[in-house]
Amino acid sequence: MSKLIPKALDLTKQAVIISKPKIEVFMRYAKVELTPPTPGDIPAIRQGLGKLVHSIKSGSYKQLSVREAWLNTLIGIEIWCWFFIGECIGKRHLVGYDV
Repeated sequence: MSKLIPKALDLTKQAVIISKPKIEVFMRYAKVELTPPTPGDIPAIRQGLGKLVHSIKSGSYKQLSVREAWLNTLIGIEIWCWFFIGECIGKRHLVGYDV
């Protein structure tokens, strides 16, 4: 039993040493990817939506590779799921609104 405490402390130190670089990388990406859009991002968003509308009108979306189409489908499913999760959070209930 007395050998268990030093082993636990050693394992904890090793876990901290191993996870520290990974946490730093995560935090670096989180600061960029998890921030809400700023007013400076609005022109890029408009441009992206314009490209989307243009590709729908011209039919150029038919020229996507299978990989690009699959990634776009997954992104669409993710947005759809987050919409419904947001609805459940907003109404504070899974089934219906509390009238």
